[in-house]
Amino acid sequence: MMLGEESDSADYWRKCGAEALARGIKGVIIMGAHWDCLNDTLEVATNPTPAKSPVAYVNPEKYTSYKLTPDIPTANRCISMLQAEGFNAHPNDKFDWIHDVYLILIHMFPAVSPPTTIISMNARYDPHYHVKIGSTLRPLRKEGYLLIGTGGAVHNLYRNRWAPMLRYRDNFAMETPPETWALEFRQAVEDVITKTRGGPRLRRAMTRLMKHPRFRDAHGTDDHFMAALFVAGLVGDWEDVGVDGELGAEDWELTNMCNSQFTFGGWDGNVPKVVAAS
Repeated sequence: MMLGEESDSADYWRKCGAEALARGIKGVIIMGAHWDCLNDTLEVATNPTPAKSPVAYVNPEKYTSYKLTPDIPTANRCISMLQAEGFNAHPNDKFDWIHDVYLILIHMFPAVSPPTTIISMNARYDPHYHVKIGSTLRPLRKEGYLLIGTGGAVHNLYRNRWAPMLRYRDNFAMETPPETWALEFRQAVEDVITKTRGGPRLRRAMTRLMKHPRFRDAHGTDDHFMAALFVAGLVGDWEDVGVDGELGAEDWELTNMCNSQFTFGGWDGNVPKVVAAS
């Protein structure tokens, strides 16, 4: 529900989007948390006229009229790059956009979405596989694309406190503090992103978080953590050593769900070196 509300995170997304437009980005390449493919496959969205998948508890008026701009040429290029690295990657010309993508784009780019390419996850949730996706697409950063991973630092629907939202539509209500397991894993994520300073150390540390004793408490399923691994691949080359990760904003909802907004790097002229993870 946070994606449809005003929040510190939404303010931060607008700031990032405005800066990206001012720098003249070519487009957005994004991996969300709600589209995965079975077996060893990976897909890239190539639907030229996608619809928007509905989202519960968000008024449709907030998103129905928003214009989507699929970037089919870049999607096909991503497929070629992924196939060249051994991925069983294919186009999907029927895929409709899901809220983890379009609601963030609405906050970042209120007028119209920039040309956007959506990359799926793989349902085996292999951390190294998803790091390699980011590593494969990493060269596109230098060509003027903004790359985004959107999931959740702490996202376990089974352990949220739902009553305030169901009764009052107040997802930000905090009748009690977040529980210890959520705070501990959230802190571990921040430490990895803000203290490892990019490069291979970031890749190793991010994949190692899936062995953290609080990971399973913080993630009832693995899907919402894969985008963070995608991002680790994007800024995990030796050339990226020294690229700082920064916590830009954060919101807790449903008591135990933490939505942390991180960006990596800065800008070099009009070439984006920022990767945003939510």
